[in-house]
Amino acid sequence: MLQEKAIENFKNGYSCSESVVKAAIDQGLVPKDLLSVATSFSGGMSSGCLCGAIAGSQMVIGYIHGKGKTEKARALAKEFLDEFKKNHKAACCRVLTSGFDFHSPERKAHCVNMVADCSKILENILEKELQKETV
Repeated sequence: MLQEKAIENFKNGYSCSESVVKAAIDQGLVPKDLLSVATSFSGGMSSGCLCGAIAGSQMVIGYIHGKGKTEKARALAKEFLDEFKKNHKAACCRVLTSGFDFHSPERKAHCVNMVADCSKILENILEKELQKETV
């Protein structure tokens, strides 16, 4: 469900980082105020660094599992990145989108895949942790 929402958000004008965070907001996982935080992480923080969809996913992980909560955020952040890199080999927006013009429809289509992959990995990690808590 998170993946479908994130893709829909991205196709409806939200940035990569905002799309993932908004999907988490819509599912009641994080507060709506986190959306404005996600804005500055779009497009690799507007510098081409860390993929915004990864950054949005990490914000959600940190909010749910960070300091004062489960204290698992760093371990889950690493798990997330390891899983993402299995498929994409890099986490840098500039590397992931090399060969695409920044405002091209082709880049947007490519980034939909990044949003989809990140939100799916995030969903899997959150579900796995929830299952551990209920056992």
